[in-house]
Amino acid sequence: MSYLETSRCRLYYEDTAERDPSLKEKPAVIFVNGWAISSRYWKPATDQLSPDYRCITYDQSGTGRTSIDGIRPDFTIRGFADEAGALIEHLGLDKSRNLHIVGHSMGGMVSTALCLRYRNALLSSTILACGIFEETPFTSLGLLFLGGLIDVSMNFRNIFQVEPLRTLFIKRAATGHISKKYSDIIIEDFTSSDKEATNAVGKFSIDPEALRTYTRSVLEIASPVLCCVGMADHTIPPEGTVTLYEKRKTLAASPTRLVQFMHLGHLPMLEDTVRFVDELKKHFVFAEHFYKKTQPSAPLAERVQIQ
Repeated sequence: MSYLETSRCRLYYEDTAERDPSLKEKPAVIFVNGWAISSRYWKPATDQLSPDYRCITYDQSGTGRTSIDGIRPDFTIRGFADEAGALIEHLGLDKSRNLHIVGHSMGGMVSTALCLRYRNALLSSTILACGIFEETPFTSLGLLFLGGLIDVSMNFRNIFQVEPLRTLFIKRAATGHISKKYSDIIIEDFTSSDKEATNAVGKFSIDPEALRTYTRSVLEIASPVLCCVGMADHTIPPEGTVTLYEKRKTLAASPTRLVQFMHLGHLPMLEDTVRFVDELKKHFVFAEHFYKKTQPSAPLAERVQIQ
């Protein structure tokens, strides 16, 4: 447990190499959080990964134990990428090709920016539940409606601390079962996150221009990419991640793989940690072999469907 002083915030982070220095010789994985949640929800996954990987989690400005007292940083994709980049450089993870980046939900947009910024250090990218959508009048209207819901949810978010709204909130996030410990964490993080930060993140996550930039950026990632989604996700339509995979499969030069968790929701890392971690490991191993080959001959896209 450590803090990094940056121009944006006093950034809280955890690095499994602090308690096991031997992990500094292992490939590193940095996890980028979703909307209005601290890094605590990654712990079941990092506990399973840490024997073989150096795992880094952190609380973005406006969430968890990161402090922005007296500072009002810009809550944009670039701003969030800047603070994560400061951490990557502080830990020396930009010095060699030994880094996997995992981004969840809106964290997929931030992690994609990091993948381009640190392309020479990147082994692989995992984009979890952060898709794209064809621009039509219908989707534009839907995004406008969603923006209104964000405003309402932020103004009245404390109501999600009481039943039955608490249970409804959790069921929207997780279709599969998650423990009470992590249900409590999700509610606590959402209701205690900085309102300005949470509102801004919710809005840029559905901004059409931000989504266009995100789409272009995903196609530019030169390392292997895993698109991962719970097909019973009620928070973000899972079809968007499938669309992202199809576009990368067609247009990108580097390998792309799709994993669909057919009966899981927005939080596969909590709903079925074992299966989620297994897919991450497969992806990491593939990426490491991809860079060891002088003439990669693996197919450019592989589709995996979990029943």
